[in-house]
Amino acid sequence: MQEKLEKILSEAKEQLGKATQLSETEEIRVKFLGKKGELTSILRSMGKLEPDERKKLGLAANNARNEIEAMLEEKKDTVKGKAKELKLKAETIDVTEPGKELKLGSKHPITVTIEEMTNIFESMGFSVTEGPEVETVFYNFDALNAAPNHPARDMTDTFYINKDVILRTQTSPVQARTLEKEKPPIMILAPGRCFRCDTPDATHSPMFHQIEGMVVDEGITMGDLRGVLDRFAKEMFGSEVKTKFRPHHFPFTEPSAEMDVSCFKCGGKGCRVCKGSGWIEVLGCGMIHPNVLKIGGIDTEKYTGFAFGIGVERIAMLKYGIDDIRLMYENDMRFIDQFK
Repeated sequence: MQEKLEKILSEAKEQLGKATQLSETEEIRVKFLGKKGELTSILRSMGKLEPDERKKLGLAANNARNEIEAMLEEKKDTVKGKAKELKLKAETIDVTEPGKELKLGSKHPITVTIEEMTNIFESMGFSVTEGPEVETVFYNFDALNAAPNHPARDMTDTFYINKDVILRTQTSPVQARTLEKEKPPIMILAPGRCFRCDTPDATHSPMFHQIEGMVVDEGITMGDLRGVLDRFAKEMFGSEVKTKFRPHHFPFTEPSAEMDVSCFKCGGKGCRVCKGSGWIEVLGCGMIHPNVLKIGGIDTEKYTGFAFGIGVERIAMLKYGIDDIRLMYENDMRFIDQFK
């Protein structure tokens, strides 16, 4: 039995000396130390021996096992080291080769414009709120005093998901939802995306951005509206800019108006930007219609309010001299990089 142990140890040394792969060292381990291995078989057969002989042979067998395990670990480390060395040689990196340029990103002009406009209104006390882009017909039209036969409800103007659910055509539904949830005084700003069935061209897009503003409190007048928007225009376009209001019609405001600013490019003298008129239309606004306040549960005998809606793309195009709205949605980095 002693001779057999010495033979097993000799064979293990010889085979490990020839091994060059981790898989080979594993095969050797199984052959000698596995459940059916040669050394394991000897250990299991020791029960038939006399106690003294079993003790002597057990010590020799354990020494042989420990020696084989040590040789296995040493061989594994050697094989792993050689494999790592070969891998490093195969994956040599030329540190003198030029690397790829990592470009810093920049904010999109629409994002820049929204942040600038939001900061201006927040400085006046407005708080920012949001609403769902997938909206109900009720909040998008009914709650905003739009008649059932209003042309904006047509499928040629609005994206319908079903007869009661649409993609919102404006951010004004946030106004209706806020009136339901909050009680005056209310002073909110609602930026977000809107959707309409427009054919893309230089000035139209089926997806665009708006900022809706609303103030409701006791004693709110058209003068308050004009004061807020006049300050906004001067902060956005320069302190020399003038504003004027023209009568208009929106179903959710009465009276309604559109606001123009004096051309900040030519100072009102007339140029390509203002098409020679000296004025540029920038937004729609008005006093909130009593019907809208009533639907929102607001006491119209006590409270009044105003609202306005600003097209973000229009402001960005005017401020940065962009002549085609499609440039903002083509993801051309040559265009985006200009706004760093």
